[in-house]
Amino acid sequence: MTLAKIPVTVVVPVRNEEANLPRCLMRLAGFEQVVVVDSSSIDRTKDIAREFGAHYVNFEWNGQYPKKRNWFLMNHKVPTEWILFLDADEFIGDDFMAALPAAIANPANSGFWLAYTNHFMGRRLNYGLPQRKLALFRTGRGLFERIEEDRWSSLDMEVHEHPIIDGKVGEIKVPIDHDDDRGLSKFIEKHTDYARWEARRNLLMRSAPRDGSAIPLTLRQRTKYRFITAWWYPAGYFLYAYVIRLGFLDGRAGFVYAAMKFWYFTLIQSFTAEFSRRAE
Repeated sequence: MTLAKIPVTVVVPVRNEEANLPRCLMRLAGFEQVVVVDSSSIDRTKDIAREFGAHYVNFEWNGQYPKKRNWFLMNHKVPTEWILFLDADEFIGDDFMAALPAAIANPANSGFWLAYTNHFMGRRLNYGLPQRKLALFRTGRGLFERIEEDRWSSLDMEVHEHPIIDGKVGEIKVPIDHDDDRGLSKFIEKHTDYARWEARRNLLMRSAPRDGSAIPLTLRQRTKYRFITAWWYPAGYFLYAYVIRLGFLDGRAGFVYAAMKFWYFTLIQSFTAEFSRRAE
């Protein structure tokens, strides 16, 4: 007897992800469709996608809108009612698979916030600030926010842009594992790109219209962009995550992770000041 597939299309945006992609794809056999959206990888990413039976499409970014996720949503027909965006270093477990059918059967919701369990320096982080993303929504009910940029960084995919959903948004509390075990050098490289992008975004927010036409932000985003350039923000984040949210209970990995976040927000502030000075 063949088990029915979960009526969700899983989209996995990638670039040179041969290290993580097999572990990600091997857990997705229960979904109706899996699509790997590549950015001209030069490793075995394309071959791995096809070995696991995923649909493969390639995306070439011109530095402008849309980026990878919106490009897929705007240019490809999705045969299922629901779409889930999953990074190659995010791994679905049996508990999440068991909770998903009941969640998407609820007609009241158009999207869901998903919870994630972070791994860092080879250790699962059980404390600190929890990670969540709005990564599951009904097909045709959401697009990632449109931000006009001109190659602010090498990021050809929406990382910090959030989806704008038409309808009510619920929450699935069963977590997905987030475990990119490629070392501190890769972590620093990625977060330097993220910081550069966030600085550009922060400057754009300062010049946003005040007439109500700006893109709506989540509470967490509003808080971040209100205070992100305040001198105390990096230290405040560190103390909140490491002390108040008990990050110290994660041992050395918890300390280094919180310290890296201190560095990351300090870098955003430094890039913001640099880009602002150059624009004057």
